[in-house]
Amino acid sequence: MRRLLLLVAATAAALAATAGTALSQDAKMSFFVTSAGSGKGGDLGGLKGADAHCASLAEAAGAAGKTWHAYLSTSTEDARDRIGKGPWFNAKGEKIADDVASLHSDANGITKQTALTEKGKTVNGRGDTPNRHDMLTGSKPDGTKIADQTCGDWTMSGAEGAAMMGHHDRTGLDDSAAAKSWNSSHASRGGCGQEALEGTGGDGLFYCFATD
Repeated sequence: MRRLLLLVAATAAALAATAGTALSQDAKMSFFVTSAGSGKGGDLGGLKGADAHCASLAEAAGAAGKTWHAYLSTSTEDARDRIGKGPWFNAKGEKIADDVASLHSDANGITKQTALTEKGKTVNGRGDTPNRHDMLTGSKPDGTKIADQTCGDWTMSGAEGAAMMGHHDRTGLDDSAAAKSWNSSHASRGGCGQEALEGTGGDGLFYCFATD
């Protein structure tokens, strides 16, 4: 009986340590790729809806208590001005960037292996089925807005409009800077609907950053 009690105590201690590590990672997480989009293509309910989606996913993953903003530009706002000052870390505690300047430089740490979801999972990239590497941003490489490439400020889901997207896996059809860009690779083709986004290698996913 004594040995059994000791074994139970040891197991409980190990589980507590593991849980503590998970909670520590969750508490540190300040960047993730949404595990799911709105399901309505580029219609995210505007910035308010996109931010709420980030917050909801983070809370469900156990990372509540932070202010989350979607990395999205609109006709009046630049994505780079929405995400706080940094630094930012993924669900595994890996640093993505120290600040806004490094995030928008070649020094950022965004790759397929580090651009994880709020659950700490990798997202399909080029070569996977289905390919989901197109991330909605509406932004230029420096994080500023691009006119008419924000799906009507993230309220459109039909055949009209377009969205600028980046590749979270830094991989495209060639070795150009655009193909390797995490936030400004190409515009959607065929509009802002879910099928149009899926047709070019996306799923209506986007980046979320903690601003505090």
